[in-house]
Amino acid sequence: MFSKTLYQLLALIMIGFTASAFAHTPGAAIPLWADGAPGAKGTADKDVPQITPWIPKNGNGTAIVVAPGGGYGHLAMDHEGKQIAEWCNANGIAAFVLRYRHAPDYNHPYPHMDAQRAVRTVRARAAEWGVNPDKIGMIGFSAGGHLTATTVTQFDAGEGKSSDPIERVSSKLNFGILGYPVITMTDPYTHKGSRKNLLGKEPSAEMIEKMSAEKNVTTDTPPCFFFHTTEDKAVPVQNAIKLYLALVENGVPTELHAYEKGPHGLGLGKEHAGYNAWPEQCITWLKGRGMVE
Repeated sequence: MFSKTLYQLLALIMIGFTASAFAHTPGAAIPLWADGAPGAKGTADKDVPQITPWIPKNGNGTAIVVAPGGGYGHLAMDHEGKQIAEWCNANGIAAFVLRYRHAPDYNHPYPHMDAQRAVRTVRARAAEWGVNPDKIGMIGFSAGGHLTATTVTQFDAGEGKSSDPIERVSSKLNFGILGYPVITMTDPYTHKGSRKNLLGKEPSAEMIEKMSAEKNVTTDTPPCFFFHTTEDKAVPVQNAIKLYLALVENGVPTELHAYEKGPHGLGLGKEHAGYNAWPEQCITWLKGRGMVE
């Protein structure tokens, strides 16, 4: 008969085997422009927007560009980047963690330029990564949510005559996922730090209008899934609600989860009851949209 110690040892071995069986590691980071990004002020890391691919062992063809938040002044690359990529991979989704340019060195339009280039890159190289070019989405948190919302509402079909094959590809997403997102640039609900970092101290009324995602929804806007909390003091839940209502009014498929409890910036929020339901609910929504089997 096995001793208690031997049982414990076997259990640890099985746990380690199971973890390794499902573990995923990122590939090498890929600069979005091989010869330097447009408008780059140098060649330091902060000047080189890039994506880091996380490719699952048994992918389902869906891909998500991951945009961490940080108020357009830094990037929360762990809990809104790496951990989200791991969640994607656990669900068979290829993830591409985006490092986009931000203040103090870069303001609008560079973050959006980088996001669009990331979408084009994933679509242009879809076959290489086992991705369906018609199943490419983007998830963003806080200011990364604003970047996602901007990419969702402002896109183009690509420049067919460009000498760069990536620029010939559409930047239109197939879906957007927005976590406690900054949406509006208008008072009183905007996140003022994000607005200042993105648009400067005194943006024009025209620029505020252009960069308020709820003002740019059309019937051609891709479907969106939202999660937020009503306790969020940094980015009021009215941000998500504004874009959600604009989508509804334009007949765009959308789903909003506004949980009662939880502060800003939770990421997956595994320890926060209620809020921590969003990852499973999001996968259910993606299945309903035909994005995930």
